[in-house]
Amino acid sequence: METTHNPPELMADQNNDITETVRRERGRLGSFIRKRVADASEAEDILQDVFYELVEAYRLPEPIEQVGAWLFRVARNRIIDRFRKKKEVALPDLEEGSEDEAWLDKVLPSSDEGPEAAYARNVMLEELYEALDELPEEQRDAFIGHEIEGLSFKEMSAATGLGVNTLLARKRYAVLHLRMRLQDLLEEFN
Repeated sequence: METTHNPPELMADQNNDITETVRRERGRLGSFIRKRVADASEAEDILQDVFYELVEAYRLPEPIEQVGAWLFRVARNRIIDRFRKKKEVALPDLEEGSEDEAWLDKVLPSSDEGPEAAYARNVMLEELYEALDELPEEQRDAFIGHEIEGLSFKEMSAATGLGVNTLLARKRYAVLHLRMRLQDLLEEFN
């Protein structure tokens, strides 16, 4: 014979599960957040928001499969939300005559600016590599050669036999695609 819980018993079980989860995950989760948010009071606010969402999620009919992973995903989203509240910053464009300047240096935050900037840089680099895979091979090669490998357009021209203007055009198309793909992410972190 199956036993059924009446609502007060169910609530008590959920409350016990929530209490145990908070006790078990508080230290690890707090540390994860503090590594990415320099202000201790903001980090604590984010932690409380994550636990509030846990309580709300427990009240839903769908159970959370992997509570630990779910908590870290919510924490990451709250950290990103914090960056979103700052003003929008447009991605820099390729300017005429700036062919030897690295576009990525203008776009990516420096990891020397603290843990928040390092986190933003890592997230943006992951997205950049995904976006690079979407490019046609010629554009990807021109972008990687100039931006990542640090080759000048003259060096790439000598190595490939293609004209400098052709390589510049290919990189420009790559940058336009990457600007579009990274714009939302940059706005989240600024």
